[in-house]
Parts: sequence; structure tokens; C-alpha cells
Amino acid sequence: MPLHARQPRIPWKALLLAAVAALLAVLLAPGAASAAGTAGTAGTANTAQAGSGGQSQPVYSYANAIRESVWVDTGIDGDSNGKSDRVAVDIVRPREAAQQGRDVPVIMDASPYYSCCGRGNESQKKTYDAQGNPVLFPLYYDNYFVPRGYATVLVDLAGTNRSDGCVDVGGRSDVQSAKAVVDWLNGRARGYRDRTGTTPVKADWTTGAVGMIGKSYDGTVANGVAATGVEGLETIVPIGAISSWYDYYFAKGAALYDGGPDQLSNGIESAEARARCQAVQRRLVEGAPRNGDFTSLWAERDYVPDAGKVRASVFAVHGMQDLNVRTKHFGQWWDALAENGVERKVWLSQAGHVDPFDFRRAEWTRTLHRWFDHYLLGYRNGVEREPMADIERHPDQWSTDGNWPPRGTSATALRPANGPVAGVGTLGVKPAPAGSTASFTDDPKLNEDAWAADIDRSTPSKTGFITPALSRDLRVSGSSTVTLKVTPSTSSARLSAVLVDLGPDTIRDYWGAGEGITTLADRTCWGSSTPGDSACYKRTVADTKETGHTIFSRGWADLGHYADLWHGQRLTPGTSYRITLDLAASDHVVPAGHRLALIVAGTDKGLIEPADTTPKLTVDLAGSAARVPVVGGYPAFVRATAARS
Repeated sequence: MPLHARQPRIPWKALLLAAVAALLAVLLAPGAASAAGTAGTAGTANTAQAGSGGQSQPVYSYANAIRESVWVDTGIDGDSNGKSDRVAVDIVRPREAAQQGRDVPVIMDASPYYSCCGRGNESQKKTYDAQGNPVLFPLYYDNYFVPRGYATVLVDLAGTNRSDGCVDVGGRSDVQSAKAVVDWLNGRARGYRDRTGTTPVKADWTTGAVGMIGKSYDGTVANGVAATGVEGLETIVPIGAISSWYDYYFAKGAALYDGGPDQLSNGIESAEARARCQAVQRRLVEGAPRNGDFTSLWAERDYVPDAGKVRASVFAVHGMQDLNVRTKHFGQWWDALAENGVERKVWLSQAGHVDPFDFRRAEWTRTLHRWFDHYLLGYRNGVEREPMADIERHPDQWSTDGNWPPRGTSATALRPANGPVAGVGTLGVKPAPAGSTASFTDDPKLNEDAWAADIDRSTPSKTGFITPALSRDLRVSGSSTVTLKVTPSTSSARLSAVLVDLGPDTIRDYWGAGEGITTLADRTCWGSSTPGDSACYKRTVADTKETGHTIFSRGWADLGHYADLWHGQRLTPGTSYRITLDLAASDHVVPAGHRLALIVAGTDKGLIEPADTTPKLTVDLAGSAARVPVVGGYPAFVRATAARS
């Protein structure tokens, strides 16, 4: 994985704004302090001095902020009604800045969930008063950042809430919904006072510098918009975000869910959109066959090939145990950004599909504040020179790296071989003798935890390969692959491969209801509140469990897609096939005294759908290997697996 030096890219407007903010700090000081809210129990000072200490301060009144809605013309007619679709844009921005003619940057979250499902750990939805004016803006971005001189812009994607058009699940309509708003904020698109009227509205109150943020679908849209190269998008903060929609629904042909994008679309579209968007729904069904074939629909929804167009800096956050949006999405996006020299930063937690506000709240808010101040306001606060990566090693215990993966990391070929007990093999650097094989029979009732629990026993449903107890820590950092040469006994087959740390540990319970967090009753406050929009959120703590093994990277495939992702095929029983499984990106330290295992099996219950047959698979060990990114490379692995003196 190539590493590139990061160069700060600060918009000239932001530099000018920072200078103006510092100049005006003294002028604003007397009246602003009483209007600004307090940043909760984290203890951010409520000072009236804008820009002091290298960060923006809460000098503007949140209660008195301008709250308005604008409908932006997307330039497309997704519902084929002969009219260009308009998307609803709800805005909250500091009134004092507008009155004094000072432009402000924008923090933007484009989402399909503002009316159907809600955002954040407490599932907040947008609310409006009797006249249709916005009251509640979900999440804390408005409460915290508007007093500090930002506008918060929440966009209803096409086909959702108060917007025209249709949901197309990551396609052109989704991406253009948000890109058009960035264009409007930079004077390149048209906005209107209402959904059907002709009264134009200009965004003459903004610098044009935009930062997009969001978790899951919202962060996915941020990735997609950044991949268009749109001017004015200075940074994105994708949290647990998708980089390729095919990889959300399939893993090399193996179905990860029993439904497709049409089901997701049906769940998030407004009722009126659902009635008018049947043709779009039909295209989602026809373009996403459940046989796992890659299609032109999926190609349109793959943002990775366009990473070279990205102008924005990227601050990515992902849970290494996210089994909804798996870290394969982060890994391939990160690698593509690195190859194109995009400035970037990452937080990797041990949680599942969880926002950092809910697993590291105070540090997250502080870091995000400095990140936006730098890229949107132009403050020279040094955030771009801080360590590139924060990694959660144990619940609430974090380490940092100047680069990620760390320098000196290289893909190391690890070879499976038979051991003295059938099905309990070894994992090392020497290839197995020619003709060596291991066999298992797919059992769709079992999953990766069952396999790992039985790693030292011969069981019919898996085959495992294990290092000796390590003599020193071994760190795996990045994305792995496992190439298998296998012979099936039937005409279809699923394959799974997982990397396991064998040894006792305390981890976040990512299989739990909170995916690694427990939500408490008491609240902490982050910014200013109004009667209709509180800045106070329920506190969370780590939900932990004791374990005897930790699965830290996994991948799956349909063997019928061994040769061509676009066209799967039936297998010939008794014929050998070679296929490579992509394992999700991770960063895990296997401690001295633990063992590293590679398990190869069939259907991973609960994570992939089974094939239509139940095959026995024979693995040619001499023709199979894992390529694992080891910090320190081959020498580090050899040292760690050497016999302890």
C-alpha cells in the first residue's frame, strides 16, 4: 500500500476568513459571550474571542440563528415527470455574521434518513413548525458549530422527506442530490424559496468552502460526491461508509444479504416518491441480480475508480468489527486515495457500526473541531501534521501512527500445511508439499465463532491452520488476501476465510445490541440548545466481553465467480478452481503467547447466504496461500514464530 506525504490544502477564502475573524474578535467580544452556549461537560471554554488559541470560539447566538429551507435544482429528472428534481435543503447559520456581511463555511450532511429512520444513537428526525420552518436539526453539528461561525446544511436526498425525485441507492440521483447543493453554495446551481415556486435564492452568505460528514449512507454520499471532483468540497468525514455498493451486497459473488437495493429504496423513500418511482425500483431489481454478477448498475455505484478526482481531504472513521459496512469498503477506498496522494486521516475503532461521538465523544469533538477549523476556516492549527491514524487497541485504549499502514508494512505470504491431526494444520512461510490437501464439508448452520472455538479439534465443517505460540507481538495492518485452489464435489460452493487471534482478551461486544457500546440515561451537552433542539445526548460506555479468540479479518466468495465477476457459472464437480478472497482491512496486534490462525470454511452463518448445494471442498494446500500485511514484513513474522528460548 503506497504511502504519500500529506500536504495541507487550505482554500484562499478560508485564509482570508481566518484573518478577518481574528481582526473582529475584539469587536465581537462584549455581546457575543452571553449568546453563545456551553460545550457541555467536556469543558470547552465559553469565550467571546473568535480564533484565539488556533480554534474558532462560540461567539454567535444559536438561539437567534437563521433557520431556513431552500430547494435546489439537481438538473436531473429522476422520476421522469418532465421537471427537473429539486432537493430540500435545511439550513441553520449565524444571524450576526449575516447582519455584518461576513461569509461562513458549511458543514453538510446529506441523508435519506431524516424522516424515515432518524440519525444518531437516538434516531433523531427533522422537525418543522406549523409554517414548515425547520426546528430540530438531528445530531450536534448545528448546536456545536453554528455558534463557532459555521452554517450547518442538512440535505434530503432525492425521493426522501421533502425532496423531489427518486432514491437510486448510491447512483447518479443520490450523488447529484448532494453535489448540486455544493454547486449552489458556490453559485453554480439554482435554488428556490419553495418546492414548486420560481423565487430564486442565492447562497450569498457562504465562503463556498464545504465539509461533508455523515455515518453509513450519509458518509457514502460524501464519498460519491468527493469522487466527482466538485469544486468547493474541501473535506469529507465518512463514518462507516460504503465505497462500492456491489461490495455492500456481495463478496465476490456471495450474497451478503437476502435482499437488494430495491428493498433499501422502498424503506427510505417518501410515500409519494414510492408511488411515482416504480420504474426506478424496477431498474434496481433488474440491474442487481441476486446471482452475484457484477453489472453496469454496480459499476456506476463504485466510487473507488474515481479516487483520482478527489480534491477534498478525507478523515475516515470505521469500526474494525463493522459487520454492516465491512472494512473492505474503507480499505479499498483508503488504498485508492493513497495511490492518488489525497490528504487523509483515519480512526479505526474496535466497535461495529458506531459513530465516534458514541465511543470517544470528547476527543472526537475536539479533533473534528480542529479538522473543520483547518480545512474550512483556514486556521493553522497543525491538525494536518498530527499522526495519521488513531487505532483502538483495547476498549477505550488508543494508539497512534504517523502513517497508516505503518512504514515497513509489507504483504507476507503465509502458507497453510497439514499438521499431525487432520483438519488442524500449520501456518508458516514454507509451502506445503505437492499433493497436500485438506477437506471440509459446508455446514450453513455454523459460523466463524463456532469454527474458531473448535480450532484445535478436527471437525468436518472447517479446516484451520495455526502458528506456534508467538515469541513476540505480531501486528497485522491493512488488507489481506487468501488465494485458494479448491475442488468442489457439487456444482456450487461458498467459501469463507478468517484470520483469528487465538488467546484470551477483553474486547468490545460488537455482536451485542449496541455493537460495542452501552447507552446510559444521563446526558452530556455539546453546544447550545433551543426549546426545540437540545445539544445534550445520552452518554455511552464500552460494552465489553471476555473472549478466548478474536476474529479480526474476514472475507467470502462464491466459487462460481472464480474467473469473472460479471458472469458466474456452475461448477464441474471434481474440477479444481483457483480463487482469491479479499479480506477486510484491519489493524490488530496478536500478542506474544497467542497464536495466529487462518480458517477456511464454507458458509459463514449470519454473514453470507448459502449456495444452492452443500458441497465438500478439497483445498490444494501447495496451491494456496494468504498474503497478510505484517508490520516489519517477512522478518517480523519469522521472528515472532521462532521457538521461544
